[in-house]
Amino acid sequence: MSSPDWIVLIVTLVGIIIYGLYKSRAERNLESYFLCNRTAPWPLILLGIMGTQASAVTFLSAPGQAYTDGMRFVQYYFGLPLAMVVLSVTFVPVFHKLKLFTAYEFLEKRFDGKTRTFTSLLFLLQRGLSTGISISAPSIILSSLLGWNILWTNILMGGLLIIYTVTGVAKAVAYTQQLQFIIIFAGMLMAGYMVVHLLPEHVGLSDALHISGKAGKLNVITSGRDEKGFRWSDRYNIWSGMIGGFFLALSYFGTDQSQVGRYLTASSTRESKIGLLLNGLVKVPMQFAILLLGTLVFSYYQFAKEPLFFNQTQLDLLAKTKYADSLKIVLKEYNHLQDQKIAQMNPVGGVQVENQMQEGLVMQKAQQEQVRLRTTI
Repeated sequence: MSSPDWIVLIVTLVGIIIYGLYKSRAERNLESYFLCNRTAPWPLILLGIMGTQASAVTFLSAPGQAYTDGMRFVQYYFGLPLAMVVLSVTFVPVFHKLKLFTAYEFLEKRFDGKTRTFTSLLFLLQRGLSTGISISAPSIILSSLLGWNILWTNILMGGLLIIYTVTGVAKAVAYTQQLQFIIIFAGMLMAGYMVVHLLPEHVGLSDALHISGKAGKLNVITSGRDEKGFRWSDRYNIWSGMIGGFFLALSYFGTDQSQVGRYLTASSTRESKIGLLLNGLVKVPMQFAILLLGTLVFSYYQFAKEPLFFNQTQLDLLAKTKYADSLKIVLKEYNHLQDQKIAQMNPVGGVQVENQMQEGLVMQKAQQEQVRLRTTI
């Protein structure tokens, strides 16, 4: 990494922590610690809900999901808007009327303290595991870029998270998520622009979409059926998205304190409802845009050499093991397929992409072979 890269990284991490601590400097009582004194407006609630749901895993893995499997993962969110309507009518008014601090406090009022303790423990266990994954995702990127041991990278990332979460309380988390969203979306826009800009001169955005579409990556809506009938093993289709996504969103936004705690900070029931409903409307196009970025990256790598494995650090480690000779054989075959594909997709004279297609896409066979080779390492 160059000096500017280090400056951006350090300023971003330290700046987010300082900003969060500054915004929450006057918060000293229990209600301010957990609920921002119940004064949060709906824009802050909306960003808090989206920021909690869309962790680093979303922005790192979703493009990869589209890269390999297409955009059908977006159907997973189709049941979300309806779930937000149900929650706004049922859970939100009850939670605000009872002036709760947590979702599990309601269970104590409804049943007993044992029920509250048990569900709280389940939440802490589940959220602890989830947060560990959310921290490890950016840690993998940092450890690859900096050459650090991933254990110490995780400790650093987790330590910074604990500092501003515990010290800065709920308001710090809410306000820092605004900055994080700005940084993330700015990065996504820049990545999308660079992918299109780096395509060959005779290939534009429409051509890139055409390529990914012919490769089956723009499969936004799928029925889950094929010539043999409905495939019950198909995880992402319109039915699993509408039904499974609906009930999953109900449980997550209605009973998980990481989300309930966001809209309990609202100044009124109305503010909570607006934040939830807008989340239902904004989340689907946002996820669509994230997945679309993955399809554009796929199109780009039809004209450029695609890494056998995108984490070069791990390949370097593998090259130092007893499997080094096997890796060389796989790399040789893989690079040969790469050269074939690039030669087909970059003809002399800049012929239009549509004229290079043979029954859809000339590189599909090479792409399938590349996927096979990846599974061998």
